[in-house]
Amino acid sequence: IPACLGPQLTVRAPCLPICNFVVFGPSDPIVAVLGGNIMLSCRVSPAMDVETMELRWFRSKFSEVVFIYENQQEQKEGQLEQYTGRTSLVKDFLSRGEAAVLIQKVQASDNGMYTCFFRKGSFYEEANLELKVAGVGSAPQVRITGPEEDGVQVVCMTSGWFPKPQVQWRAVNGEKFLSFSETYTEDAEGLFSVEAALVVRDSSSRNITCSVLNPVLDQKKTMAIFIPEPFFPQASPWKSAFIVSLMVLMLPLIGATYYTKREHTAKRQAQQEWETLHRDKEEDRRTKDEALKARDWRKEKFQALSVTLDPESAHPSLAVSGGKTSVTLKDTSEDPAEPCSIVGQEAITSGCSYWEVEIRNGNRSNWNLGVCRGDAERQGWYREGPEKGFWVVGKYEHNFCALVLPNDQVICEEIPQRVGVFIDLEEGDVSFYNMTKNSHLFSFSLPSSSGTLFPYFMVKSGDVSLTICSVVGGPAETPEPLNNPPSSLEESVSLSGEGFSSGSAVDVALPGADSPLLPCSPEAMSP
Repeated sequence: IPACLGPQLTVRAPCLPICNFVVFGPSDPIVAVLGGNIMLSCRVSPAMDVETMELRWFRSKFSEVVFIYENQQEQKEGQLEQYTGRTSLVKDFLSRGEAAVLIQKVQASDNGMYTCFFRKGSFYEEANLELKVAGVGSAPQVRITGPEEDGVQVVCMTSGWFPKPQVQWRAVNGEKFLSFSETYTEDAEGLFSVEAALVVRDSSSRNITCSVLNPVLDQKKTMAIFIPEPFFPQASPWKSAFIVSLMVLMLPLIGATYYTKREHTAKRQAQQEWETLHRDKEEDRRTKDEALKARDWRKEKFQALSVTLDPESAHPSLAVSGGKTSVTLKDTSEDPAEPCSIVGQEAITSGCSYWEVEIRNGNRSNWNLGVCRGDAERQGWYREGPEKGFWVVGKYEHNFCALVLPNDQVICEEIPQRVGVFIDLEEGDVSFYNMTKNSHLFSFSLPSSSGTLFPYFMVKSGDVSLTICSVVGGPAETPEPLNNPPSSLEESVSLSGEGFSSGSAVDVALPGADSPLLPCSPEAMSP
């Protein structure tokens, strides 16, 4: 006879003890999002009031206590430290046989199996339940890291995911790249970072995307990148031509062994001279072809934009000179308390365009350049980043960085002297190149709702000067500080107006695709 029936009660067999109950938990895993709240609920059957019972939730061992409710109050003794201050009992349905523990601010370590334990007197039952924690990390950043084997290597990096995310590379036609390497790391909070490296060998697959997927939430984040044609290793046609020619020319040599030594020597000398001349010509032609391709790929896709600065949009501390093509700080002896920026007069609303900027003393000063939305906030102290309407790169402390929130991403330690800004509104892409070394620096993805864009320039400290390179009318003038007396050959402007001028969205006549990129270094400028 069960103890709950009392010693005076006699029951004939068979007997179903009325104090017995069964505990049920959720049959499917419970999904919780990192940083959110979640309830682990269990119930008894048949339904009865459980308020006077001992209720306990624990991990793999009975002693690994998540929460205890006994004598109608919460018990702190024995609770695991990681749950201290984060758990409480939901009492709304205790009278109907259901109890739940609420876990706040879910962590990655909360992931796993739990047991809920109900006891009344000497009788107890328990049930198992599974909690799956999931978190979506940062948007992936995709960069070209350089040539690799017979292709171009691109790397996709992201962090803050749980559990371990899945990475997919796809071409623009949707085809998956199956062969790539992945490296995962786990931080102190149990969150995963991943770096996936892909070698693209087919130059027709220049538009590629990296997607990072959370398998529990079935949510993903994607970033695309465009690989310019010159980054792919170029075939060397002179080598195959040389090999074929050499094989053909070797046939007379075989026959020449039957002739006199003099005839053999003369023919071999003539052959070597011809081979040397042929090789030199082919090498020279190949060098010129590669140089032409490296220069012409921009002209094929991008239209050179003749950028001039808008003095009406300049911060009061900035000096504009050189025919509105160069900007510096008026007073370089003291750093301003806020960013000092200016925008170009040319509104960018469609198509593919580019311009180049030369940076003087860029390694000793802080500065940024790129594009911004027409409605981006530029007054007082502000942060630049895509979320704020800025797509820019620049010098910060000792590194060259891409400005992304919340933390800037370091691109390299070497500060470029000449940067090309390439805007592709058809593909939704802003890319920056080191024009001195003809190398890729960084790419941003533009949202379809980016609106009207303007060239953007910011000087924060030092005697740096940012000079727009002339692409249509000859070299730009040597920049002069604004506080110097103006001459008949230079224009010096300093206005305290904020925002854009009313003429900042005018249509701009762009140069033809065959207009050369003219140098703007001081050595190449006219006085």
